Amino acid sequence: MTGVMSRRLDVDALRAMVAIEKHGGVTRAAEMLGLSQSAVSHKIRRLEASLDCEILSRKANAPMFTSSGQDLLGYARRILGIHDEAILSLSKSTLQGKIALGMTEDTTCTDLSRILGRFRRLYPEVSVRTQVRMSLALQKLLGEGALDAAIIQVFQHDVRPTDVPLFRETLHWVKSPELTLGKGDPVPFLSFDENCFYRRWGLDLGQDEGTVFEIVFECSSAAGIIAGVTSGLGVALLSQRHLRPGMEIVDKSFPKPPDLAYVIRRTRNVRNPALETLVREIEAEVKRHGTLQIAV
Repeated sequence: MTGVMSRRLDVDALRAMVAIEKHGGVTRAAEMLGLSQSAVSHKIRRLEASLDCEILSRKANAPMFTSSGQDLLGYARRILGIHDEAILSLSKSTLQGKIALGMTEDTTCTDLSRILGRFRRLYPEVSVRTQVRMSLALQKLLGEGALDAAIIQVFQHDVRPTDVPLFRETLHWVKSPELTLGKGDPVPFLSFDENCFYRRWGLDLGQDEGTVFEIVFECSSAAGIIAGVTSGLGVALLSQRHLRPGMEIVDKSFPKPPDLAYVIRRTRNVRNPALETLVREIEAEVKRHGTLQIAV
């Protein structure tokens, strides 16, 4: 019992472990943590020695983590969450005020919701009201001054100097393998609603390229579009995170879409210390992990 109680879990080693899982390997994790690959590997070896078990699998074609490593991952995430919240709590200043925040549907879960929950606990005197809309609708609300800031998708070439970039994604043309596209026939197009900016890009593209897109299905949610694609209803533009097994990527059949960027965009000339604190916390989360874990 004494031997067990004398063991310690190093927070930096746990952070390296979570980064390896999140980024798919030691090399990428090291880049995101600003460390050398050997430094990250050393942290993991010390952790394994401390616990007297293997965490990373070194066997070819095996899962990245051993069963012990998978168990530890769950604890590591919880420990890091409490650790980081404690640091913020002890270093926080008194904040008051209101934040009107906009978010797209796919940013309403996992990391971002956790950040907002932590922010509410740390700064109970700050009222945060959140609206979930499509990116174009959020941009309109920003222009009207109805929001202080919004986390939105834009094409990479539309990122403004005042935006806070979070991460990039790629768009793909996809369909079901069972769907056959006839040469010269109208392309059945599965579309988000009129507030989707890459719907507009796709339809404008059709006019420029001489391709006739026929909207056969319109839905405001990614889940609905995904279901339509897998059912063979038509072709859609989906971001990388929304791709599913069984979808056929048909990028070569259509011109390449621009890359997407997730950004925080503020209302012009807004001065809100509470908002700036929230933005810094979101930025810090992205710097630690390289992205926000967005719902799929």
